[in-house]
Amino acid sequence: MNADVLGTAVIPVESRRFANWGVLASLPGLRSVVWFRRAVWAILPALLLAGSFGDLTPVQAQQTSGLITQDQAQAIGLERAWWGQAVFNPSRDKIAHIVIDEDNLYVQATSGHVTAFDAEDGRKLWAVLLGSNDDPMFPIAANETECIVIVGTKMVCMQKRTGKILWTLRLPGAPSTGAALDDDHVYYGTLNGSVYAFSLKRIRELYLEQRLPQWSYDAFVWKYKAAGEITSTPIAGGRLVKFASRDGSVYAVSARDRRLAFQFETDAPIVAPMALSGRSLYLASEDFTFYSIDAENGSVNWDFSTGLPIRKAPHVVGNDLFVTPDRGGMYCMSTSAGTQRWWNKAITQFVAVGGNSVYASDANMNLLMLSRSEGKVTGSLPVRHYSYRVANDRTDRLYLSTANGTVVCLRPTGRPYPTFHRYPDRLPLMPEFEPEPGTEPAADNPPADGN
Repeated sequence: MNADVLGTAVIPVESRRFANWGVLASLPGLRSVVWFRRAVWAILPALLLAGSFGDLTPVQAQQTSGLITQDQAQAIGLERAWWGQAVFNPSRDKIAHIVIDEDNLYVQATSGHVTAFDAEDGRKLWAVLLGSNDDPMFPIAANETECIVIVGTKMVCMQKRTGKILWTLRLPGAPSTGAALDDDHVYYGTLNGSVYAFSLKRIRELYLEQRLPQWSYDAFVWKYKAAGEITSTPIAGGRLVKFASRDGSVYAVSARDRRLAFQFETDAPIVAPMALSGRSLYLASEDFTFYSIDAENGSVNWDFSTGLPIRKAPHVVGNDLFVTPDRGGMYCMSTSAGTQRWWNKAITQFVAVGGNSVYASDANMNLLMLSRSEGKVTGSLPVRHYSYRVANDRTDRLYLSTANGTVVCLRPTGRPYPTFHRYPDRLPLMPEFEPEPGTEPAADNPPADGN
């Protein structure tokens, strides 16, 4: 484990709740508040190894958080797939981020705890405490084998399935975005308008040579300087890296040598995350205009005026684009032409798409089921206590969490296997079983001999 990550402790999945914190007060020698606090922080990693803050039994979860029942979920065409409790201290922690990919769900707490669940069956894979207490943390980025998170002024890489820390990198500038990675590089943006690229190959070499984090700058590849703070996590993949700045521009630079491919200018800052689908890049400006541009050359495919600011990420599922302006409902538009399919004024957040239904939230924190073709509400579930809803445009699963880290996964009824929206090729192949010995499929039987 990398000793440079202050306060790091991996918490086993088999941990149980440490129920009696009051026993600490009776330890000999703790005669003052100062020494008591020092002792608590000194033994905190051991406590974490002995038990998580909030592992609850099913009965406790039902009583304390109002766990969504199967009957309630069925009212809007869903079933409860699993529930779990993130490592969390309810007395002080808040949820910083919840991130989903096709494999894992990551719950990031403000204290630095990160808990990883299997996205499909809810197994708690690992939990880790990163950084010093309450260091700012950005959303996790992951590929098929690794996940990377920026904590304070460090970038930490972990094994995706175990949570083992692989390496730590010291960052040269104060971060303003999370990390993004492709096959060769990892990128991040800064408050002073710079985007940095580091070589993943060189980072791994330095790790094997035990020269990290002291030699972090040796993995540096390039820096690109924009005119304002970088406001969106860089979008990597292919030959170009795209990112937005508070100067109102989108920049696309070569992933290899930072050469500028194009700069797309708007009339106001860009603060909402961008989305890439195929060759189209979708972005919203504070000039109340939503744009679709060609991700290779920056030419405008179409634009759409909402009359209201857009500060939430757009979401693409198939040929549908979902845009949610502030206090302006939710639009469903055609990805190719930008034409409006429907608009529902009650919606405040996109949640997921499952089959012919769209799931979203309203201002009263109800979970709504809408017709995908018309946008009409066909069902409603009051779940105000699940105040965190993941906007999932990757699969047809719904992920909700309470403020104390109780996570629930809902899925369309009768859909045991997920639908992968963004990367259909990542769906695992279903096993094919050989027939029982002595039996053959009827179609393979030879025709009866008529002689």
